[in-house]
Amino acid sequence: MANELGRTVILRHMFARSWALGDRKSPSASTPCLIKLTGDCEMPHSLAPFDAETDSEIPQTLSVRSNLPLSPPNFADNSPNYTTKIGHVLPPSLDEANAGEAAGQGGLLPISWQRLNHDASLTNLAINPSIIVLVDAVQLAGQQGKLVDALHAIKTRFPGALVWTPGLGGPDNVAVLTWFGVDIFDLSRSRQCSASNVILTGSGPRMALSGSEYDNADIETQLIHWKLALNEVKARLADGTLRTLVEQQSLNSPKLVEHLRYHDKLTRANDEVGLSHVPSGTILHCNSHTSLNNPIVTKWVDFMSHHYHTPIGLDQVLLLLPCSARKPYRMSKSHRKFLDVIGTTAFHEVMVTSPLGLVPRDLEETWPASHYDIPVTGEWSRDEIQRTETMLKSLISRHKYHTIINHSSMSFDVEGITYYETRNGLTATSRQALDQLRNTVTEVMQNHQFRNRKHHKILLDNFSSIARYKMNNDDWLENVTVRGKPPFWRLELDGKQIALWSNDRRGFSLAKSSIPIIDNKSSLKRIHLLPDVSWKGDIFSNIVDQYDSGINSGDDLLVIQNSQPIGLARATASGWEWSSTPGIVAKGHQRL
Repeated sequence: MANELGRTVILRHMFARSWALGDRKSPSASTPCLIKLTGDCEMPHSLAPFDAETDSEIPQTLSVRSNLPLSPPNFADNSPNYTTKIGHVLPPSLDEANAGEAAGQGGLLPISWQRLNHDASLTNLAINPSIIVLVDAVQLAGQQGKLVDALHAIKTRFPGALVWTPGLGGPDNVAVLTWFGVDIFDLSRSRQCSASNVILTGSGPRMALSGSEYDNADIETQLIHWKLALNEVKARLADGTLRTLVEQQSLNSPKLVEHLRYHDKLTRANDEVGLSHVPSGTILHCNSHTSLNNPIVTKWVDFMSHHYHTPIGLDQVLLLLPCSARKPYRMSKSHRKFLDVIGTTAFHEVMVTSPLGLVPRDLEETWPASHYDIPVTGEWSRDEIQRTETMLKSLISRHKYHTIINHSSMSFDVEGITYYETRNGLTATSRQALDQLRNTVTEVMQNHQFRNRKHHKILLDNFSSIARYKMNNDDWLENVTVRGKPPFWRLELDGKQIALWSNDRRGFSLAKSSIPIIDNKSSLKRIHLLPDVSWKGDIFSNIVDQYDSGINSGDDLLVIQNSQPIGLARATASGWEWSSTPGIVAKGHQRL
């Protein structure tokens, strides 16, 4: 362990993470951080916990030394220290070429585009580096898709390693690169800017103001901008708003926009990168057109378009309503007016909103529907209209609606279904619009025989929809009754509580008594512990034998050992991290 890097994830969001370095009880530094290169100015070791240098030989040798005691178990001397051969690095454009000279292996692992494509040794599961250096990161950034492809491959193959992209980072892109999974940065670009009297700021490079004693391009000023940028990233990771900063920062250059779009595309295709639950105060800011491509948003759109189905018997009349700033919608002033005018619980209420497209009433208390925030302009972009229309057509095609009442701000062309518009350009809460909504609801009620759902039935319908969305199925809710009152609802079977619904968590808290039912109904993803380990607390990757695919951070999991269910856990890390990430990957929740 003397040359092992002690590291523990303390903050994570999608591929972005902040690692505590050293003793996890009293860490000496954290990422994202800097690495000091030869010729750099002095920096606090908490900011730059590593030094790096390369020799002049061909192929080069790279050395990385720790400036702090970061190696377990004693954390006595400054370590770890690594030395490795970089090998021959060919231009990334030579896709089919093989450099021939193999790079080194070990705790410090240099990787190039050629090595990713040609070095079969990287598939060896025994390789478990602490730090990975993407040596041709700058060259990859200039070619469409290759930087993101390389980082995605590295992160999913070596989730426990810190990643450094030499010469690529700056205060103007550190948030975006952190979002891609980069952890370590250097001052190369800042030094180049300083030599040209340019300041590399969080908004990009700019000329220093002439004649100003407070605005100069010296390296100390460059370092100030780095400190501000790194602190901003850490703060945004902590409060769950890193994506907002990423979207803002991506506008610093066309290449960053290109990289982010491509990264979003890759992330959408990976079902092991996502969030199923977030803290109650988390806000998903959707302030720009880029938010349409946020994987959190697109995965919701995919679920609604292909997997969602209404509560049983509720697919006769579809009632489309506008969204509201307050979440859940039913707590807003506008929706209280809508519900008062509607006066029936027999219709399927669905909110029309951007960027999520459609949000059914039965899922309005779940992430991300209960947490997003958008600017309200009253205008819809072509992409927003197209997405929502496609989702609506898919919803209709999978159900048996015979009537649509549209009180949203978007008009639709539907065929084969009785269709009513109740707004006709009016404000949704205006007296005239509400009267039209009331009259239309009355007419539909008179033409068809509907039975209102009782409160108990509405709650069960909502919980069943949430279970189908968050879990494998809702079979575990068969014959369940709901008791209690907000903010907590007790779910009971034969008079015994099997779960609690918490409005604060927007999720279920499963009791021990639910474990046999969950197991019998296969309602949760499973993790299998090694047969000979004694499970006493949380779940670490080194005690896991195998696990189901598709685990997202926040998922409830059924813990299996020796083919028997022994408890429940809640994932703190998504499935892509589980193979080799140090530290806790799931919190123990219940144990039999």
